[in-house]
Amino acid sequence: MSAASRKPVVYIVSDSIGETAEFVVKAVASQFDSEDMEVRRVPFVSDAAKLMEVIEEAAQSNSMIAYTLVLPELRRLVEQEAAKRNIPTADIMGPALDAFARIMNKEPYLEPGRVRRLDEDYFRRMAAVEFAVKYDDGKDPRGLRHADLVLIGVSRTSKTPLSMYLAHRRLLVANLPLIPEVEPPEELFWISPEKIVGLMIDPELLRAIRQERLNSLGFDRQANYASMERIKLELDYARRIMDRIGCAVFDVSNKAVEEVANQIVQMIKGG
Repeated sequence: MSAASRKPVVYIVSDSIGETAEFVVKAVASQFDSEDMEVRRVPFVSDAAKLMEVIEEAAQSNSMIAYTLVLPELRRLVEQEAAKRNIPTADIMGPALDAFARIMNKEPYLEPGRVRRLDEDYFRRMAAVEFAVKYDDGKDPRGLRHADLVLIGVSRTSKTPLSMYLAHRRLLVANLPLIPEVEPPEELFWISPEKIVGLMIDPELLRAIRQERLNSLGFDRQANYASMERIKLELDYARRIMDRIGCAVFDVSNKAVEEVANQIVQMIKGG
């Protein structure tokens, strides 16, 4: 039986998992009788030896090779060796890479699997954001043990904004308010002090922030929440808890969230 009379086989060759090439192949196959065609995906092809194995196998049947390979030397190898064996090829990524290079006026990274890593990075960020929301403001102290970082401090010391900002840096962050009348959960003392950051602030600044908060909610600016006596009581209590834990302490007075977050990240990295 001649090669042309056999059931066609499309080899999908990729230096990553091959999803892009398979999607394109199936879209094209829908214009034919695709049930009469076999698709064989060959992922994570990163060297010439593996590529030649696929080419030799393809040469034994009525086949074509559709590929997404970012390395130019592998793309050239496919074209040269497939041509010798009369195997049709479809370079799915190469022409797009060349076109992008022209309009971007720069060379591509040529890193196999880069889009998958970018996707993984995105999902890690989203998971961190969900974690920050779930364990915000001490909602569930069980989350403290699973956090990369725990922020503690009195009300209005930027715990939540910092948690969200750091979540976008892919850190799992929980935060916990320190209130004199409420004993901190025992979980706070189970975790390493190195994973805890205390947030302190100038009393006068905190008073102004709290007064503005009360005003925005339609409450009396002179309420106990914004009194200097209450603020000093809370800050003294917070300092005692932080000293008891032995954690790092950052002063957030007149500092942007980004500035404090970057300082925390540098500390975590050992910088």
